[in-house]
Amino acid sequence: MSYTVAIVGRPNVGKSTFFNRMLEQRKAIVDDISGVTRDRQYGVAEWIGKTFNVVDTGGFVPHSDDVFEREIRKQVLIALEEANAIIFMCDVTTGITNLDESMTEILRRSTKPVYLVINKVDNHARLLEASEFYSLGFEKIFFVSSVSGTGIGDLLDEVCALIPDETPDESEDQLPKFAIIGQPNVGKSSLLNALTGQERTIVSNIPGTTRDTIHTTYNLFNKEFILIDTAGIRRKTKVSEDLEFYSVIRAIKAMDEADVCLLLLDAEKGLTAQDLNIFSLAVKKGKGIVVLVNKWDLIEKETNSARDYEKDLKKRLAPFTDVHVLFISATEKTRIFKAMELALDVFTNRSQKISTSKLNDTMLKAVEAYHAPVVRGNAVKIKYVAQLPTPVPSFAFFCNYPEDIKIPYKNYLENKLRENFKLTGVPIRIFFRKK
Repeated sequence: MSYTVAIVGRPNVGKSTFFNRMLEQRKAIVDDISGVTRDRQYGVAEWIGKTFNVVDTGGFVPHSDDVFEREIRKQVLIALEEANAIIFMCDVTTGITNLDESMTEILRRSTKPVYLVINKVDNHARLLEASEFYSLGFEKIFFVSSVSGTGIGDLLDEVCALIPDETPDESEDQLPKFAIIGQPNVGKSSLLNALTGQERTIVSNIPGTTRDTIHTTYNLFNKEFILIDTAGIRRKTKVSEDLEFYSVIRAIKAMDEADVCLLLLDAEKGLTAQDLNIFSLAVKKGKGIVVLVNKWDLIEKETNSARDYEKDLKKRLAPFTDVHVLFISATEKTRIFKAMELALDVFTNRSQKISTSKLNDTMLKAVEAYHAPVVRGNAVKIKYVAQLPTPVPSFAFFCNYPEDIKIPYKNYLENKLRENFKLTGVPIRIFFRKK
């Protein structure tokens, strides 16, 4: 289940600080200057066992009042269409502004849940001043301080109450789901058209669970899979839309539904910061990944062009470099079916269950070959390894001092798992537990 919460509000009300607090990391740049956040920020938040996507819509530096208001309105409209819930943030120190009122008019017409959050309420005097915001007419209003974290727990409790509990799929033999993700104009539509035009055995078109994804079931070389496409969506005439913002939210939603993500890059532009963000998010969500470098036919090639390109690409993707990189041309239909074969291969890797005996035989030898460093005079002894029953390949190492095992040794164990078992394209999770 994909649940997305968008944060809207004018610049300098504290959205980035609030965003960092929700994600429990310093991801967005924070400053007192208005309009510091220029790029959309997005990530995954977790609270009381539930996870949801968070999108910060802030990020426009105004040149005039007219442009300012138009851009803010545009972002609110997009957030209303694409997100499941809206956090509308205001600043108690400035009180209600004209922009707050104009956003209120738009948000009141929405059928989606809207949480009015008054930020910078960090003392009793400001709590009294914040009472004026009741006049905006929202039912759910929260007084918080993003810097100290005051009041944010109550807000998250309210948000998570609307997120349905995840239920396991009833059918164990579900078809693999592949999502084509990437920035606008990298060739997502061309890839889909090349696949659908070439392959004659399309079984059916299934309406997507959300308005913005198209699910197509393929039968390819006697193997079936579902392709989730985010490319073929026509823009709404009533919305002067921001393509980047749309692409981000749609990529996140497609990611949530997919088993494997096909990250499409433009060979001429290379790996951009936004591509890296999407890649990191897919890794965090535990999705299988295949990197497809499109428009390879437009690149002037030398003897080792592909090898050097892949080497540079993986250097930037580090530390997760155990991924397939394939050079394709959607328009020329070069290696597009090889891409589907690799995606099926990654799906198999992600869903495999390694026998406990085989896992212990292999990994305990690796532990014997290189013991965990002694911490505070304690010799760490790993006695047993087991794979956990989760969708993402996860492994529990049972030992006497789980809290003393550091990141370098964890990386060593992950490398040994990848060396001995077929886990290419799959993020893996390692846990240390008390025996």
